[in-house]
Amino acid sequence: MKPFPFRHSAFARTLCLTCLLLAPVANGVLAEDWPKWMGPTGDNRWAAENIITKFPKTGLKKVWQTEVAGGYSGPAVVGNRLYLSDYVTSDNVRTDNFSRTEFTGNERVLCLDADSGKVIWTHEYPVTYSISYPAGPRCTPVVDGDYVYVLGAEGHLWCFQRETGKVVWSHQLKEKYNTKAALWGYSSHPLIDGDKLICLAGGEGSHTVALDKNSGEELWRYGTATEQGYSPPVIINAAGKRQLILMSPNWIASVDPDTGKEYWTEKYEANNGSIIMTPIQANQYLFVAGYSKHNLMLELNQEKPAAKVLWRDLAKKGLSPVNVQPFLENNVLYGFHESGEFYAVRIPEGDRLWETTKPLGNRPVGTGTVFLVKNKDLFYMFAETGELILGQLSPEGFKELDRTKVIEPTNSAFGRPVVWCAPAFANGRMYVRNDEVAVCIELTEGK
Repeated sequence: MKPFPFRHSAFARTLCLTCLLLAPVANGVLAEDWPKWMGPTGDNRWAAENIITKFPKTGLKKVWQTEVAGGYSGPAVVGNRLYLSDYVTSDNVRTDNFSRTEFTGNERVLCLDADSGKVIWTHEYPVTYSISYPAGPRCTPVVDGDYVYVLGAEGHLWCFQRETGKVVWSHQLKEKYNTKAALWGYSSHPLIDGDKLICLAGGEGSHTVALDKNSGEELWRYGTATEQGYSPPVIINAAGKRQLILMSPNWIASVDPDTGKEYWTEKYEANNGSIIMTPIQANQYLFVAGYSKHNLMLELNQEKPAAKVLWRDLAKKGLSPVNVQPFLENNVLYGFHESGEFYAVRIPEGDRLWETTKPLGNRPVGTGTVFLVKNKDLFYMFAETGELILGQLSPEGFKELDRTKVIEPTNSAFGRPVVWCAPAFANGRMYVRNDEVAVCIELTEGK
């Protein structure tokens, strides 16, 4: 989970179909890899061929299972390597704890053989948690070239040689930028842009920082906010410029990703610091929303880097996501609202085309979590119940085709059992974890 848990929301916190199967994307990453949060191009599209379109009555084949410890972070998979982080502790951290109670343990980074689940290397370090929902790390590792980058829940940022686990460089963001972790921890997935690693740090003038990905040296810093928030940065193209879009609990901003120089900014007000989703661009429009119906639709200027507000904080428009990044298709946004309704929303008007309580049940489930990944015309939807659901989404509605259990929910939230960990889809398979095991599920026909 960018996904990560939240008090009123929860832990969160999501490929271009024109790419050929196994065609290179960048830095040795292939279209069939899942090297970061939401896949190779950050839109939760999966380009694999020959994928199962109906589940066997006996359930899907489990290729392997490996013991892990607690956490909300999803796996990253490149080639035959899988990277994952967890939290090893004897304290009771499987709790929807809303305070900053202290817990002691060790965060770990694990590299597994993606074909067998065998542990290849680990890196372990002591961490005291003083965050809400303290089960473990939130951020999916980022694989880029020969390196893997990992951000822990209390701000430990690492660069490893991905084959050996050797530390290349590291920072403790709280210490380096004189700040503390947000209530629900460091949960914003870092972004690779060329030779830069961009991440939310916090502190005075350093809400967001760009680091040299090879050395860890700071290149630029931007912004001050009351807290980091949890929204991963994203780069868009508008007015002939690459614009880095940043969210905080107080503002949305566009900056030059090369220099950190501000292009434009607009006020945003997040309840409890809870801004989670990555802003979504649909042609000349930009949408972002969060807890307590704080939504914002911007129109991007096409002549120069600038934006104007089309509408803001409308109770019956758009949706307010928490754990799950909405999915954009043909100017329709599909996503789960904070109170549990599943909506289709027309962009830019914000009109709701339909709503359903499915696929989680017959009634809305507050902070209900179902991760949406598309392959061709089908969605492979991983629910907090531990089920994989096969379905179709269109402006006319949601159609469920099949479902099967793939893993047990081992954590809890709001009195119900949950698994709030985004899966990875690679090598024709699904890789997912809970607080006890990581599993590999075969999704290729005939295997």
